[in-house]
Amino acid sequence: MDARSAPTELDLNSLIDRSWIVKHADESLKASPIHITDAVAPMSEGGPHDFYSNGDYWWPNPDTPDGLPYIRRDGESNPENFYYHRGFLRSMRTLVAHLAAGYVVTKQEAYAEKAVQLLREFFLDERTRMNPNLLYAQAIPGICAGRGIGIIDTLHLIDVPVAIDAIKSSASMSEDVYVGLKAWFADYLEWMSTHPNGIEEMNADNNHGVCWFVQAAAFARFTGNEEMLQFCRERYKTTLLGQMALDGGFPRELGRTKPYGYSIFVLDNMINLCQILSTPDDDLWGFELPDGRSIGRGLDYLFPYLIDKASWPLPPDVEHDEGWPAKVPSLLFAGLALNKPEYIELWKSLDPDPTDTEVRRNIAIRQPILWL
Repeated sequence: MDARSAPTELDLNSLIDRSWIVKHADESLKASPIHITDAVAPMSEGGPHDFYSNGDYWWPNPDTPDGLPYIRRDGESNPENFYYHRGFLRSMRTLVAHLAAGYVVTKQEAYAEKAVQLLREFFLDERTRMNPNLLYAQAIPGICAGRGIGIIDTLHLIDVPVAIDAIKSSASMSEDVYVGLKAWFADYLEWMSTHPNGIEEMNADNNHGVCWFVQAAAFARFTGNEEMLQFCRERYKTTLLGQMALDGGFPRELGRTKPYGYSIFVLDNMINLCQILSTPDDDLWGFELPDGRSIGRGLDYLFPYLIDKASWPLPPDVEHDEGWPAKVPSLLFAGLALNKPEYIELWKSLDPDPTDTEVRRNIAIRQPILWL
């Protein structure tokens, strides 16, 4: 976080719902370990350790006997697609984040011990580990084995490095496990920045490109990859901010069948980038393009519609519209960094535990305390 926006201890205590954190940490203690190998994807061209998913909006072809090749219906998620690995990854992330946050506020070793077990079995153990690539993510049956846009499926992993560092000092986190986890994320970052699928996603001119950089920045910070961090800062300034229109909206998201949810999603992750990448010497919070486009302008555009959804000028989202707005951490981060208490007040008022699975999926950070 930018030095000027770092909260004082008093401010931080006023923002932390300790009972909510401890409640979720206690629930997470009861969870069984989660493994990518717990479900086999019958249509995957990879092995049992390879993450697999299908593109959300792809459906069996009604005009062919075998349903192949699948056809696209934008904004309409196919409930029959293979989603198990996505669910496993998000659940593991959520449990680890809750446990790490519990450890931060209580220093109870049981939370760290459970988190280390989950991390070790998901990332390191030879029988159950996930391979550090996404070769088979968002596959389309009858068309491709995996796609670059599948890399968005690991967006939730950005919570894991900060959770690891939060429990690094615990008795349960051995040096071997810590080094192994760093190596896994370094390997994954290398894959996503050199494989054609990763390069394609990096260059996407919508929320997918933004989310590639959010992941690259988070993993680079964890692994000490200063070259990648600087690359992310430059691309934020020269490319990603260019996705924004002069009024602060994001046209590529506003043109979708779920413009409200997508607008929240892309701005949330642009703000996450500012949170990860800003330094006292390179403050992305205050950076502006010559025409005035900035993260502040993006918030000026969207914030009124978060306060009063009824004023949203476009049609409602075709799916999951009732789940928004939810408690996105970007409101907290931006409120602190830009000295906007109204953002923090809205953040406090929103539901921290939305029940809509799509809304939960589109919130990258589960425990913002780990980022402050």
